[in-house]
Amino acid sequence: MPEITETELKAQIRKMEFSNFYFLYGDEKYMVKYYSDKLISAAGGNTFEAFNSQRFDGDTADVDGIAAAVEAIPLMAGRKCVAVSDFNAAAVRAKEAGKLEELLGEIPETTVLLFSFPTLSFDPKKDAKWKKFIVRANAAGCTVNVKKRTADQLAKTLCSGAEKRGCVLSRQNAERIIAFCGDDLYTLLGELEKLCAFVGTGEIKQDIIDRIVVKNLEASVFDLSKAILSGNYSKAYAILDQLFSQNEEPTAILAVLSSAYLDMYRVRVSVESGLGAAEPAKHFDYARKEFRLRNAERDSKRFSTQMLRQCIGTLLEADIALKGARGDRRIVMEKLIARLLLIAEKGKTA
Repeated sequence: MPEITETELKAQIRKMEFSNFYFLYGDEKYMVKYYSDKLISAAGGNTFEAFNSQRFDGDTADVDGIAAAVEAIPLMAGRKCVAVSDFNAAAVRAKEAGKLEELLGEIPETTVLLFSFPTLSFDPKKDAKWKKFIVRANAAGCTVNVKKRTADQLAKTLCSGAEKRGCVLSRQNAERIIAFCGDDLYTLLGELEKLCAFVGTGEIKQDIIDRIVVKNLEASVFDLSKAILSGNYSKAYAILDQLFSQNEEPTAILAVLSSAYLDMYRVRVSVESGLGAAEPAKHFDYARKEFRLRNAERDSKRFSTQMLRQCIGTLLEADIALKGARGDRRIVMEKLIARLLLIAEKGKTA
């Protein structure tokens, strides 16, 4: 059976029409766990759950134990579910791999076997063993690649999640939360829970989001870039101080800061070439991050192209200094901020 979509999986669960084998993996770990729980609940039922909904942890499970559970008949029910999470099938020895392949070809009609990966990540395009196993999984049943949500899907999820909790969240403010936290659903829904608990009922407004939501590294460093571009010395150094207090690596801070300037430069040369601000998305990885190009277009308007080139050169020098630094790397970053502030002040266009 070929790979199925999330929509097809939901339809199978709703109709209670199951394959004997499921292989759930992908980048969106929250949804991998969500669908796994739905499958286990539906396929295992609520009769003698200890016998009919058996779970195995991939770190400790072995193929013989999984096989014994799969082959056991359900207790006073027409079907049972055996769920195995984060089993590294590509790392087992040849003998175990042979047993697993044999098991996938002999799953009883009364058993639904689920392999899910709510934390373990792998790329079948780059790992031949996983690619081979997924081909075998497709032959045995259904595989579902649960992909990251788009910014639009994430915003809708946050808005509907707020509504279910008795709160109101505008699309604009949902996008603000995503800009602060990134695209990980575990993180986003955790922040939404905090916001709804704080508000109780009513609207989740921008000022509340700014006070309550914990910004990730990328959001904090983009705030740093804005402070530099606006010439706000005190705010720039306050953000840098906060990042160091959170034990963020200077190289990671520099990498994100550099990406902010590269965004502006890419947008600038695209616009100057008559191609438009969205052109870089065709050539670089801006999937689910298109808002960065919009922000870059807005932030770079007051500065010359020469200034942006000079900033990128300064960032490169800091990168070399950090990687070869024997002393305090914080001093390297503080000097970088000072230089970028001076360049921004001199590089403003009329």
